[in-house]
Amino acid sequence: MLVQERSTSESPKTQIRTLPTLHSYRFSKSKSLDFSTWLSENLYKVVTILLLIVTVAALFFLRNVGDTAALLCFQSQTAALEKIQFPKIDWNSIASIPAKSSLYPEFRSEQWIVVSVSNYPSDSLRKLVKMKGWQVLAIGNSLTPSDWALKGAIYLSLEEQSNLGFRVVEFLPYDSFVRKTIGYLFAIQHGAKKIFDVDDRGEVIDGDLGKHFDIELVGEGARQEIILQYSHENPNRTVVNPYIHFGQRSVWPRGLPLENVGEIAHEEFYTEIFGGKQFIQQGISNGLPDVDSVFYFTRKSGLEAFDIRFDERAPKLALPQGMMVPINSFNTLYHTSAFWALMLPVSISTMASDILRGYWGQRLLWEIGGYVVVYPPTVHRYDKIEAYPFSEERDLHVNVGRLVKFLNSWRSSKHRLFEKILELSFVMAEEGFWTEKDVKFTAAWLQDLIAAGYQQPRLMSLELDRPRVTIGDGDRKEFIPQKLPSIHLGVEETETVTNEIGNLIRWRKFFGNVVLILFCNGPVERTALEWRLLYGRIFKTVIILSETKNSDLVVEEGRLDHAYKYLPKVFDTYSGAEGFLFLQDDTILNYWNLLQADKSKLWITDKVPKSWTTVSAESSDWFTKQSNMVKKIVSMMPVHFQVSHKQSVESEKSVTICSSEVFYVPRRFVADFLDLHGLVGDLEIHHKVAIPLFFTAMDSVQNFDPVLNTMSYREKPAATNSSTIYSVHVPAVHPWNVSNEQDFIKLVRIMAEGDPLLAELV
Repeated sequence: MLVQERSTSESPKTQIRTLPTLHSYRFSKSKSLDFSTWLSENLYKVVTILLLIVTVAALFFLRNVGDTAALLCFQSQTAALEKIQFPKIDWNSIASIPAKSSLYPEFRSEQWIVVSVSNYPSDSLRKLVKMKGWQVLAIGNSLTPSDWALKGAIYLSLEEQSNLGFRVVEFLPYDSFVRKTIGYLFAIQHGAKKIFDVDDRGEVIDGDLGKHFDIELVGEGARQEIILQYSHENPNRTVVNPYIHFGQRSVWPRGLPLENVGEIAHEEFYTEIFGGKQFIQQGISNGLPDVDSVFYFTRKSGLEAFDIRFDERAPKLALPQGMMVPINSFNTLYHTSAFWALMLPVSISTMASDILRGYWGQRLLWEIGGYVVVYPPTVHRYDKIEAYPFSEERDLHVNVGRLVKFLNSWRSSKHRLFEKILELSFVMAEEGFWTEKDVKFTAAWLQDLIAAGYQQPRLMSLELDRPRVTIGDGDRKEFIPQKLPSIHLGVEETETVTNEIGNLIRWRKFFGNVVLILFCNGPVERTALEWRLLYGRIFKTVIILSETKNSDLVVEEGRLDHAYKYLPKVFDTYSGAEGFLFLQDDTILNYWNLLQADKSKLWITDKVPKSWTTVSAESSDWFTKQSNMVKKIVSMMPVHFQVSHKQSVESEKSVTICSSEVFYVPRRFVADFLDLHGLVGDLEIHHKVAIPLFFTAMDSVQNFDPVLNTMSYREKPAATNSSTIYSVHVPAVHPWNVSNEQDFIKLVRIMAEGDPLLAELV
């Protein structure tokens, strides 16, 4: 069972297969056949096989020596069949689906609560039913008890859902909460103006949604007020963690890119916006907020339930165009202008469905001039202390950062909202965020909305493309979030956290514009996300290399033997970076001990005896070949490189070897590195030989920064990781093996002595 109570398994479909009856005539006596008789009886088979052979031969001929144009035409037709087809919809001929097809043809309500149910009614759900003015709609699935019932709630079983006549039914899995999509359409069909999307463990605080959300946006009941808004001053800031604003800086919501987890500073200032278009309203949950598996799995302490509280007095907070926030299906209010954004994707895991829906919907919301507002605690969700599936979120963590960037860059020239919605879903499938199934599902959803009587909103001009208005001093509004106590692993946060956060900020400022290039020798599918989580708190950019490329995890391919040959590509991509730090995953970086280093100098382990060594060129054939290549490169060096190198080497008959687990190249030496890389050309000089050669050519060893000289270094790895190897007082530790999540957890716990906030991760 999942913490969020979402099942991702395929629903069982029982198939009864009738076995064929064995009749006696099936085993008749064999015939004696000669070749001519056999050929006459099987002539059509022979002809078919010959035609097939001729066809294959013709294609082979075309590919190799024949008409290339004909072959390309054939190939293009084949590729066309594989392309995602854009749905064709006649928007003017969509027939309405009357409410009389349901069990409640005459029932109407403007305010609906839609919830998915897999078990018998919970206490929280019983309280939701008693809320005045709201109609609860419970959506069943294949896991729901057949005798499910709750007085005051409308319950739709699988059979009743299929009888409603909606197109989306054929796309929905039987055992998933995404069947709520039918519930949204049912509510719209029966007069909905507001839909509260919630799960069955959420208790509305004080039992009154109107006390927390803006239920009315126009008319007498509307609150005509000004809302605090995140600043749009930094156009590169595209996603934020709202929990910081509400007093919990060490907690992050599910769907926040892991590279943004370390951003825990509060806002320098806010701006303001007039209320009235907050068509999507995201509430904060006390108790068990909507957190991801990384947070839940690594911060659990035994059987202790989470009971995290947020600042109920903090003002609600709007997001400007160009900035997004994770939106879930546990505690969110949708107004009629945003009902189209309720669609839950079906081709991705259920743990990612509502998050991708939220980002997709936010981008489209800008097209009608709407925006998202995040509200102080509105519900209390109870932690049931159950296992949480990290694997079910892996695709979410990999894709969400790329998705936010894509959505901010996406533009459409369509003239109606539904056309833009369909176009975006199509392009997202082409980009691999979901599959063609969700393109077809979007088409069915939009048609069902129209059939249910929904009127699509009018488009507004996109503010994102307008010049950004300068924020004057008078427009800057200040709010300092509270620092509420949080209990993680039985350790209560106190004011000492202020110093720890101060240290984290100092480290981030020091390394914020340094690119970390991490080479993974271990299995990236088990460790890539963990490394990004650990070092992404400090380094804004973390590049991961491995012998095997993994596009899903954004891992680039590179051979360790020639890892230096990949660096020029990184240098070019991050031309504004202050420097580049290379690190192998068998070496642990104690970043808190590097602040005294000079980022304008080269860093390397030239004073670490077992890491930097000199070997006779005649020691082996391999060293002889490497030595000859070094001599060839040195002979081609310009005078300044050659002089510097020869001053640093003991003898031309020896080869300098550096294990090169960790080194740093500042921006001012990048051009020199590129020149030296150009001299290597196609030579197969090894990484361990090339790096000390480059470093000694770029600058005198006397000018290297000594920051890495005191690292803890052992040549041969121990059988298992040991605390005797690790020291919190050195700049780096080698070797240390991390091959799975448990190894990562052990590492983080031991590193927490130097960075106490790491205890928050485990």
